[in-house]
Amino acid sequence: MTIFKRTRLNNGINLFIHPTGKFKTVLVQLIFHRHLRAEDVTDCSLLPSVLQRGSNMYPTRQQLAYKLEELYGSELMADVSKKGERLFVTFTMDLVHDQYLPGENELLRKGLAILKDLISDPVLEGNGFKSDYVTQEKEQHEKVIKGLINDKIAYSVERCLREMCKDEPFGVFKYGDVEKLRQIDNKSLYRFYRDFLTESPVDLHIIGDVDPERVAALVDEVLQFDRGTEMTIPATVIKGDNGEVKYVSEKLDVSQGKLVLGYRTGLTYADDDYFPLLMYNGILGSFPHSKLFQNVREKASLAYYAYSRLEKHKGLMIVSAGIEDKNYQQTLEIIEKQIEDMRKGDFGPEEYENTQSGLRNQFMVEEDNPALVINRALDGMLSGRVEDTGQLLERLAAVTREDVARVADNIKLDTVFFLSNKGVNRHEQNC
Repeated sequence: MTIFKRTRLNNGINLFIHPTGKFKTVLVQLIFHRHLRAEDVTDCSLLPSVLQRGSNMYPTRQQLAYKLEELYGSELMADVSKKGERLFVTFTMDLVHDQYLPGENELLRKGLAILKDLISDPVLEGNGFKSDYVTQEKEQHEKVIKGLINDKIAYSVERCLREMCKDEPFGVFKYGDVEKLRQIDNKSLYRFYRDFLTESPVDLHIIGDVDPERVAALVDEVLQFDRGTEMTIPATVIKGDNGEVKYVSEKLDVSQGKLVLGYRTGLTYADDDYFPLLMYNGILGSFPHSKLFQNVREKASLAYYAYSRLEKHKGLMIVSAGIEDKNYQQTLEIIEKQIEDMRKGDFGPEEYENTQSGLRNQFMVEEDNPALVINRALDGMLSGRVEDTGQLLERLAAVTREDVARVADNIKLDTVFFLSNKGVNRHEQNC
């Protein structure tokens, strides 16, 4: 496991340096933290696209692209994500390491300078961003928001989570909504940006074959921009059993129904029982040997896909299956039987051992991907669980069958969402 070195810059940015000789590149991620909330999530998700259009030093996308190409094809990307009820706006730079470039020893400095310019010195027009940039990026962002419906699997999961958490911040879509997007203009977005820059908690992660002291000094020198008092981001609220199960249906022009079940687990990555829950989810639906895949897809031939996954910072589990509309009730019954079997501890030693092996492999593979190393570190810091791969593997190995059955008893069905083809919807009888 790559162990990171943590320091705090003079302007309040938290710097995490992950020194490792495993990679030929240096990955830089500048991560802004925000509370996930409907009133400004659309501004948050639009902002990085506008900032990427250029800075005063490189005022057009083409000039910026040329400069990145000069830096040996360095890549610059930005996106938004959420963990629990916290939104992240992340700027990522991927740079070739200097040691593989004869005569070059300032590549990280140059990359950080570009990143700093984009963040703190955008192209302005009067009292706002360049209006053409905002208009064009709004058009693209609207396509992103509306485009979710084109991926019916992702759409159905998102719809289930929104219904499940409609009165909680987690139910907010990370890209915002079209109505709020249309209210944004170049001046209002710039006003938001100024608050965003000064009040958002910020982490900078750098991973590669680097000297921590040298990099810390370099970052403190280059990445200087005005900051203010950081906002406090509320902790994610973890809810348990909500009582009566909600049934929600929707009809679209689809060739295959999408069945999504949302469960409350009451456990997050911060809990010691998260590792039994991880084993539970693996046995239930994370691998080809898992119960959902074997019983719903293979044996009953009811589903084109069937899986489960955890929302580790919100205490949720999603079960999703692609089925024929006519197979809704039968599929639901088989899924519920797998959940009941897990509650009874009805799983064989082969299922258990294969799951443990699969999860072990996942932990070890993460070490070979710099972005995943950073993501794990971020998960750990959010949860107060900063552990290396060896420690995680020890926790996994310590999980017993009784532990898995114990956490299974607390998993409660909250919401059932069914996306069906236009016509008779077998779900309506339950609504």
